[in-house]
Amino acid sequence: MTLEFIGMMQPREQSEIHPGRGAPIDAAYLRASAQAHDDGGFDRVLIGWFANGPDGLQIATHAAAHTSRVSFLVAHRPGFQAPTNAARSFATLEQLSGGRAAIHVISGGDDTDQRRDGDWIDKDARYARTDEYVGLLKRIWTERGPVDHQGIYYHVAGASTEMRSHSQPRIPIYFGGASDAAIEVAGRHADVYALWGETKAQVREIIARVRASATRHGREMRFSLSFRPILAETEAAAWSKAADILATVRRVRESAGLAAPKAAPNVGSQRLLEAAALGDRPEGRLYTAIAAATGARGNTTALVGTPEQVAEAFMEYYELGVSTFLIRGFDPLGDAVEYGRSLLPATRHLFARHAGGRGAAQ
Repeated sequence: MTLEFIGMMQPREQSEIHPGRGAPIDAAYLRASAQAHDDGGFDRVLIGWFANGPDGLQIATHAAAHTSRVSFLVAHRPGFQAPTNAARSFATLEQLSGGRAAIHVISGGDDTDQRRDGDWIDKDARYARTDEYVGLLKRIWTERGPVDHQGIYYHVAGASTEMRSHSQPRIPIYFGGASDAAIEVAGRHADVYALWGETKAQVREIIARVRASATRHGREMRFSLSFRPILAETEAAAWSKAADILATVRRVRESAGLAAPKAAPNVGSQRLLEAAALGDRPEGRLYTAIAAATGARGNTTALVGTPEQVAEAFMEYYELGVSTFLIRGFDPLGDAVEYGRSLLPATRHLFARHAGGRGAAQ
């Protein structure tokens, strides 16, 4: 397996320690973020989906015009756009960017956010719709003739397949969701299954479940793990920095009048809180205190240490079957620059030694 690194691009400075201010899009910040990931050697950059945020495909198209190498992983919720239209939109991005496009399918785990876009169906129905939706995307991107489809949620006659993709066999599909229904759909459709940063025991368990689902459909799967690396020149300094970030998170939340975090609405968040229940530092470099402080309503677990120590932690997860690491910092732009300068080279160096040692052993 080869390593893949994914960052996350924001349209303005915003995180748990930087409350968003000003207009929703800061064009200069967006451009700087895209270029930092491009220059830093990231393979892809995630553009998230928020019901009150800018359109991800347009953000990606703008960023592609200011970069030359990094690819764009655009989050997409099935159900708010016809699958035929979404297929054309993503294929257009892929054409304009020279093949630098992928889709991150998120069926939706927060009912409140879903309803902002007028979606009132329950979770099981959302995954059934996603199954049909992604199946249609794949057909439109790969079949040579007009596509006909009669399903529960969509009825299509003669859908156009003129917009072909550079990628073979099609635009890559990443998939998020930890419920049983999500894992079943992922096994049928996804190229990469994405989960948040968990303990090694949790990662082993969910990888086994997803692989079993993929095997039932005659497919293979790659795995992505998300972390918020906290780096410093020494281990002690890194843990001190982590404590400072936690204190800032709590202060920002208090200033914003946010109540104590409630039980998370989705399975992925619940899994992070299960890890947090084991303690702030349940194993190795894994730090869960920020997830506990925020209700784990997103990728909020950290790996703490020097770049070399965090690289070693990545390799431990690689041994479990993880080949993609989605990393972003609490200081999004500054941390992206630092990851490109120190963490990515350290991990790739360690990976090359690891692969070379295996080759010698064989």
